[in-house]
Order: sequence, then structure tokens, then C-alpha cells
Amino acid sequence: MTETRHGGTGGHAAVAARARKVVKAYGSGETRVVALDDVDVDIMRGQFTAIMGPSGSGKSTLMHCLAGLDTVTSGQIHLQDTEITGLKDKKLTRLRRDRIGFIFQAFNLLPTLNALENITLPMDIAGRKPDAEWLNRVVETVGLAGRLKHRPTELSGGQQQRVAVARALAARPEIIFGDEPTGNLDSR
Repeated sequence: MTETRHGGTGGHAAVAARARKVVKAYGSGETRVVALDDVDVDIMRGQFTAIMGPSGSGKSTLMHCLAGLDTVTSGQIHLQDTEITGLKDKKLTRLRRDRIGFIFQAFNLLPTLNALENITLPMDIAGRKPDAEWLNRVVETVGLAGRLKHRPTELSGGQQQRVAVARALAARPEIIFGDEPTGNLDSR
């Protein structure tokens, strides 16, 4: 990775996520590939952070590790004051569901659910009702109001991407990670 830029709210902000001495390696011996090599990064609360670099430089791997979707070979990752690298599966699952939003590059929508059901799925699994006012605001903002009853196969790539964005925003997580979140969207 070549560059991390912070933008947004200026001034002092708390750390939302941080990585210290993170290594992520795949395979062993001659086939070992090191995707992250001794990475330190702070993601500040209330700011946008862009992770930039060439294809294969570890951007997605870093985001997956920061979000607790992938494990690290060594090092520590914290979400605010919670170290997630040592959490058991159940606690990590709860933390991801309740505190992290993730916009996947490939959407990760369930084909048997309509757009609204895909948006509210994490809250449904948690047994929580969505905040109706916030959910309506999110749906309106991403321009999906007329498409909520449609299944992913009935939506364009851009509409599917907007469902994924709405799903990440709907539960008001503490931090949102987006893996090329605008790749299928037009400039508007």
C-alpha cells in the first residue's frame, strides 16, 4: 500500500480502529505470500480514510482484518478500545454485527431476499428492529425507495451496490469499511 489519506472533520478525533505490527501471510515455505507486512495504521472516528495502492498490495486484506472478517498471522487490531484479534468466534460475530458495517466489493446480497430484507438482515439476525426514520432516510438517500421489493437479480449492478451501502449504514455502526464501494455506481 502506498498511501493513506484522512479527510473529514478536522481537529482531534478518537481512533475508531487501529492495527499494530499486523502481519497477514498465506501459505508456508516457498509458497508463502505476505499480504500485510508489519502494518501500523490508525483509522480516525468521524473521518474518511482512503487506502490506496496497486492491485494486490493488500488493501482488501487490511480492511478484512480491521473489520474482523479475516484473522491476522501476528499483530493486534483494536476497534476503539476492544482488541479483536483475541476474541472468540461468538464475541467477534456479535462485535461485527453490532459495531461494524462492511460494503463488499461483490455486494454479498442474498438472492432469496428482496432489497429491504437484505438491508435489514444484520439487524434481523440480531433480533433488533431498525429505526424506521433512519432506515427511510438511508433508503431515500441511496435512491432505492422504489426498488425495495425487488430481489438482487431484478436490480442493476449499481442498485445492488446501493443495497449493500444501505445495509452497511442502516444499523448505524461505529465504523464502516468499503471495499471499492463506488465501483458500480455512476458519478451521481
